[in-house]
Amino acid sequence: MPRLIVRFTTQTWPLAQAFVISRGAKTQADVVVAEAGDGTCFGRGECVAYARYGETIESVCKQIEDARQHLACIQAGEAQAARALLQDVLPPGAARNALDCALWDYQAKRTCSTVAELAGCPAPGPVLTAYTLSLDTPDMMAACAREAAHLPLLKLKLGGAGDDARMDAVRAARPDARLVADANESWTGDLLGPLLEAALRTGVECIEQPLPAGDDDALLSRPRGIAICADESLHTRADLPRLAGLYDAVNIKLDKAGGLTEALALATDARAMGLEIMVGCMVATSLAMAPALLLTHSARWVDLDGPLLLATDREPGLAIQSGIIAPAPPELWG
Repeated sequence: MPRLIVRFTTQTWPLAQAFVISRGAKTQADVVVAEAGDGTCFGRGECVAYARYGETIESVCKQIEDARQHLACIQAGEAQAARALLQDVLPPGAARNALDCALWDYQAKRTCSTVAELAGCPAPGPVLTAYTLSLDTPDMMAACAREAAHLPLLKLKLGGAGDDARMDAVRAARPDARLVADANESWTGDLLGPLLEAALRTGVECIEQPLPAGDDDALLSRPRGIAICADESLHTRADLPRLAGLYDAVNIKLDKAGGLTEALALATDARAMGLEIMVGCMVATSLAMAPALLLTHSARWVDLDGPLLLATDREPGLAIQSGIIAPAPPELWG
């Protein structure tokens, strides 16, 4: 039996338009694609370096290179053992995600199975994804909301002062739409009450990470009329105990958790705590979204719109019609 082969490459995918959040803007998705296999059959995984946590394309590639030396001692047929080793040799983050997903995909292809069968979870079905509106002026966000008239679930990127006007404008433009919002740590304690009132008034279902991670104790005393979702405050299962009483939901992203292996366990533990699940993503191609679809059966909200934000997606990609994502074709992943 040959030894496990790991290889990787970097890719750049232009966005259809600038993607703006409270921490800045981007016009392209820079991704790392890892492959794991035996020389004949390979699985793939894709990740995005998480700048919020100090990751860069270079640091992610260095971590994959370091992990490759550890994985080289494992026989190609032992993908499950490789995934277990990976949890020890790499910290949670983008590099571990790409390799973990590549190993799942390789095992499925090698055994003529599916990742859902291997993981013992339901096979993904069609699921509705949110579509993200970049942070902008109220008028511009309202215009973008009208342009997305065929999409029933919108996610508003917020930025602090003036967010009440943004929510009002989008609701006026799309009275039919379901709305969720993401403040990306941009609110202050003084803004929390008034902006939560605005969110309630406009029918926003959920606010992600209104306060900075580690500075969110004020959430203990806030009114409970709207779901508050932890994003930057949650990476892995180790973060869950601190969230009790602060948050109603958690946003699980594979690049934060460090891959599908940890994400599946995290979802199980979060549900056991009574927390709702949002499945989120970085801006990336369909290859990065496909593994996350295995988490959607238990999710209240799904935000896997990365391919919709790109100028072009990889082929084959995910089929997305009117916000509904079809299961991934096996040629893509899983």
